Amino acid sequence: MPHKDPPLPAEGGCRCGKLRIRMSKPPLLTSACHCTGCQRMTGGAFSLTISLPPDGFEVIEGEAVVGGVHGPVAHHHHCDHCKSWVYTTAEGAPFVNLRATMLDDARGFEPFIEVYAAEKLPWVSTPAVHTFDGAPEYTAYEGLMGEFMAGAKAGR
Repeated sequence: MPHKDPPLPAEGGCRCGKLRIRMSKPPLLTSACHCTGCQRMTGGAFSLTISLPPDGFEVIEGEAVVGGVHGPVAHHHHCDHCKSWVYTTAEGAPFVNLRATMLDDARGFEPFIEVYAAEKLPWVSTPAVHTFDGAPEYTAYEGLMGEFMAGAKAGR
């Protein structure tokens, strides 16, 4: 079940603690990405993401550097010291994607959707409500976010 009512603000940070972040608004969506890029970046089976409104996320200590994807659209932000992947921004996206496990308490953030399931390791399962072989069409995100937030408000 996605986090129904996360205590806000919620703080977290990278592995070494030099980069600290704050989440001050409720999530728009939670997701698991099974792409091989996320598998390699995390060293795990998937990356767990909390999509937040940009004004609901801030770096409160340290400075992030771009690593991982250095493309013109997506930017992976890391701690410059320990190289932990903390969050992602994308040109024109109405959200910031925070790696949920960077929060000091990430236990309540289950994925509502899973993406790139075509690349999922065969033994992995998640409680995601929606599964996509690749990424959903950009136009689908508004509906997915609405469904996620309605479920969170209803206590589901």
